Amino acid sequence: MSTASLYRAPGERPTISFELYPPRTPKGEVSLQRTVLDLAQIGPDYFSVTYGASGATRQTSRDLICSILRDTPVTPIAHLTCVGASEADLTEYVSELLDEGVRDFLALRGDPPAGQEDWQPHPEGLTRASQLVALLRTVVAARLGPADPVSISVAAYPGGDYGPDGQAVVDPSDVAALLEKQDAGADFAITQVFFDPAHYAELVSAARAGGVRIPIIPGLIPLTDPKRLRRLEELTGVRVPEQLLDSLDSAESPDEAYQRGLTASVDLIDGVLAAGAPGLHLYTFNSSKAALDLLDRAGLAPTVALGGTAPQ
Repeated sequence: MSTASLYRAPGERPTISFELYPPRTPKGEVSLQRTVLDLAQIGPDYFSVTYGASGATRQTSRDLICSILRDTPVTPIAHLTCVGASEADLTEYVSELLDEGVRDFLALRGDPPAGQEDWQPHPEGLTRASQLVALLRTVVAARLGPADPVSISVAAYPGGDYGPDGQAVVDPSDVAALLEKQDAGADFAITQVFFDPAHYAELVSAARAGGVRIPIIPGLIPLTDPKRLRRLEELTGVRVPEQLLDSLDSAESPDEAYQRGLTASVDLIDGVLAAGAPGLHLYTFNSSKAALDLLDRAGLAPTVALGGTAPQ
């Protein structure tokens, strides 16, 4: 079943999905195998698997996708980036994934490799995510035909800015880019990280006013690790609320900080669900504990897991 079909009619519950990234070390591979199995036990709607800058993790990403297909009943979404690759190279890789049984993709522009100041884009490559969406539709039509459904998701950007009145604001260019991706054939969008449900609500409102009709799923990180939150702020430019960091930093023990972070995370989930979010996509950083604890605290963990009992 294509993941796009999950959002074509309102469900009784929000969809639950997780992001994973390919392991960088043998130790990380062992840990990730446990994480995948732990997360799969609650029956998530899908996993998404990241793809390094300029395809740096292409083989390990593909290996992880294949292991999910082989070892779990959970649908994997394969991330793709177009920066640094030729159109022919992308076509070949997409064809290989289709042959492996992949039917779900997340199309991203991607970033150049870090630290390579002389890096140049591929002269026969693509420069926008909308172009990658269009290429995927072309490759799928040629290889599979219309009878075999494929879903294509894209990224959306709530940002973290506020106007002079203190209200959340969204960059109009991000809405325009999302509309461009929809028009190229995207089925739904998953947001990048944010920390205020007002930014999600404003993105959805601005997108709808701008003609975007596809579902927009909030991408959330458990707010339990202040070091990781600060690092995310450096990487994304999205400011972490000082009140949250102060609360975590002032806790008398790591466990108290963790519990405070879970409480803040539940408030964020409640906010996006109140704004009409059709699902939740959790950035796990390849660890199951915080994600599962958060879903349990939010009352969203299934009471009966897929093929067994829910983790305690």
